[in-house]
Amino acid sequence: MKQIILDVSKTSGTISEKQIQNRASQAESCNRELEKGTGKGSDFLGWLHLPSSITEADITDIQATAEQLRAKCDVVVVVGIGGSYLGAKAVIDALSGSFDYMENKKPVIVYAGHNIGEDYLYELQKYLAGKSFGIINISKSGTTTEPALAFRILKKQLEDSAGKEEAKNRIVAVTDKARGALRTLANKEGYKTYVIPDDVGGRFSVLTPVGLLPIAVAGIDIRQLIAGAVAMEKSVSANTPFNDNIAEIYAATRNELYASGKKIEILANFSPKLHFVSEWWKQLYGESEGKENRGIFTAAVDFTTDLHSMGQWIQEGERSIFETVISIASPKYKVETPFDEQDLDGLNFLAGKRVDEINKMAELGTQIAHVDGGVPNIKITLPELNEYYLGQLLYFFERACGISGYMLGVNPFDQPGVEAYKKNMFALLNKPGYEGLLGNTK
Repeated sequence: MKQIILDVSKTSGTISEKQIQNRASQAESCNRELEKGTGKGSDFLGWLHLPSSITEADITDIQATAEQLRAKCDVVVVVGIGGSYLGAKAVIDALSGSFDYMENKKPVIVYAGHNIGEDYLYELQKYLAGKSFGIINISKSGTTTEPALAFRILKKQLEDSAGKEEAKNRIVAVTDKARGALRTLANKEGYKTYVIPDDVGGRFSVLTPVGLLPIAVAGIDIRQLIAGAVAMEKSVSANTPFNDNIAEIYAATRNELYASGKKIEILANFSPKLHFVSEWWKQLYGESEGKENRGIFTAAVDFTTDLHSMGQWIQEGERSIFETVISIASPKYKVETPFDEQDLDGLNFLAGKRVDEINKMAELGTQIAHVDGGVPNIKITLPELNEYYLGQLLYFFERACGISGYMLGVNPFDQPGVEAYKKNMFALLNKPGYEGLLGNTK
């Protein structure tokens, strides 16, 4: 099998190859810190060798539960927020048909608990009315406001519509192994459960049951996804020399760009199927590195769509950005441009060309324009968009994130800043124990 390719040569207008090489020893040292567990946040490194630790028994059990939900349910609701749903949605959206939902393919996967939108929950309840649905509730504690609220509402709807006994067979809890409100409820009600490992943070959890169960319910081959991740785990280990280690090269390059004044990284793609891969990536890097008044700001665009909205700013705005492009070498399907006798749109010069060829020229033309405009460009190429190469990509980004965070000098595995809004929200809602804790409102 092939491997995804990293190309950093188009950063040379801003930083030199020598500057990247000067970062090699630091990147290698940080990768060794990950391997040895001697760096900050080392109690959250369970993801590091997760792919290679997944057993056949693990896969078989997840697939069996997925098949039970597929057999019972027209719709499966994945309840979770942040890393509890983004990884699964990234993979499912990337590898499912764009119009599957219109073709009544079952089960339909929908999401809840990732917002506090009353209209969203009302419309979801209305959609689920009269349908046979199940719930995968993903929460380590069971008390995170957004998913806990959504689960309370949807659990009642499921019990009212299917009966309490049948509802138990359609609810799966992915939670802590021993503690928390969801674990207590699951044990009491007899839900099927999966464990979120204590040493795996949410944004690194896509290859645990947090991601694997919803992905399997969607009918996607989790064996191949894991196999791709295993291959990448070996490829970017601390034993691989810097010049062959794409995770170290990516981490070194982005840190050198950051040091040169490039404070924003824009992840771009030329395939609409990758939109939620970008959303997953934004959380992974933003939450891991944005600390102590440091860190690259993560943003994402979908090309060519956003070339007609954000393209002007990227081309001629403040030169504080660099761009990482995910490219798919070979699309799954083939569509050719037809010849038209009238040629009123002037596109006959494209007649006979595949749409992907046109898209690739848009990609290359954009890269040339942005580099010429002062935007350094990193390119990641997947041979195809399938489970194996997507598994490679996910693990590559995770490993590079750990290395990059250590190079930046922060703990990439905590997220103390996300607690600030919760304290204020609970104080405003008069939650017991939060009286008088509201921040400065002046």
